[in-house]
Parts: sequence; C-alpha cells; structure tokens
Amino acid sequence: MINSQEFTKRLQKVIEYYGESASSFAEKIGVQRSSISHILSGRNKPSLEFVLKVLASFPEVELYWLLNGKGIFPNDVNSDTKNNLSPTPITSKIINQSQNQRKIDRIVIFYSDGSFEDFEK
Repeated sequence: MINSQEFTKRLQKVIEYYGESASSFAEKIGVQRSSISHILSGRNKPSLEFVLKVLASFPEVELYWLLNGKGIFPNDVNSDTKNNLSPTPITSKIINQSQNQRKIDRIVIFYSDGSFEDFEK
C-alpha cells in the first residue's frame, strides 16, 4: 500500500527539482491542474495513469522511489553532484569467458541515503 503522505512529499520533491509550479508540472505530464492540487493536498490518491505519466515525462524519476521511497532520485547517476562520480551503467561484464574464468570488474555499493560508492579494477 502506498503511503499517500510520503508519496506527496516525493512528488513535491520532483516538482521542486525541475523548478516547476504545480500547474506547469500538470501541463508537462498532461493532466488537469486540479489533479496535482488534489494529490498534493492529500484529497486524492494518485492513479496508475498519473504515475505512468510522471515516469514518461521525467525519466530521472524512478518508479520504486516515487511509490515507496526506495531507490534514488534523480536516478541519473551523472547528475549526482554529491559524489562527483560518473560511473558507467551497471552491467555484467562477461566477454567470452567460461564460468570458471570470470573475474570481478566492478562493485557498486548503494547506501540508504541515496549515495553510492563505485569500485572498478
């Protein structure tokens, strides 16, 4: 179950991050201004359609972060100014090697405060 108050705080954080007003945010995601107002005031809960429109319009917003507060925002690690890191995307780096010859190329540790550490060979 989504905690509506916490969802509202995260939605407000997204709106402020992009420097939008509630009405300009509503216009960008294609919903009525009253929809944003009702969600931010706690009167209404967000619909699945609303959440999907936010995700489609703002790719830095992560679904699980928006719904549950788990994950990071913005999810584009290159915009993370706290760590000044620009790691490559997390992928498995197995290049034509057998299972016995695999070696670790990279380790990424994610912390609950949204920060991370990236260790490469």
